[in-house]
Amino acid sequence: MSVKKKKVSMIVSILFTLGGIFLLYGSWLMVDSKLSQDKAHEIAKSKVVSSSAQVITKKSTSQSYHFEKGEIFGVLHIPSIKAELPIIEGTGEQELKQAVGHFIGSSFPMQNNQIVLSGHRNTVFQNLGELVIGDNIVVEMPDGEYKYEIKNTEIVDADDRTVIRSTAPNEILTLTTCYPFSYIGSAPKRYIVYAEPVFVEQSGERG
Repeated sequence: MSVKKKKVSMIVSILFTLGGIFLLYGSWLMVDSKLSQDKAHEIAKSKVVSSSAQVITKKSTSQSYHFEKGEIFGVLHIPSIKAELPIIEGTGEQELKQAVGHFIGSSFPMQNNQIVLSGHRNTVFQNLGELVIGDNIVVEMPDGEYKYEIKNTEIVDADDRTVIRSTAPNEILTLTTCYPFSYIGSAPKRYIVYAEPVFVEQSGERG
């Protein structure tokens, strides 16, 4: 075998080896993330288990919440894609590895402002693109369930800072993830879902 052919063979062998390493590493990351999400889901369910039957009405008063960064506090339900996801305070890499992250500084249910929840497109929000206008989203907090209806979706540049903003006095639940969904590496866009509160009237209540 010529020296040139030996070099080519060696390069091909190295590339195959590196490819195998990257594949194993990617698989390990997915398994590690899934284990973290399962653990976070158990914690989240334990936080909201007593509130599952309580649906918040428009007569309910605003709650005051405070959670530390990295604290798991709720569950995000998206019935149309059969998703039940833990919610964690913070949107750093460590938080998003475990759950849907609540953007620190954004609001919570019944606070009449924007609520921002973010997640990775290849884990918790991998099916977000299947949602359509009119689908429901439920945020389950320790004090009860808050229901929202999707009103709009959009795709923006990754550096678009207008997505996170005050919407007061209107309450808007905003879900964000990277886009395109199948993109390898740091995605150039963001997929945004906007939803508004749906209040359940109490028996005998009108208007």
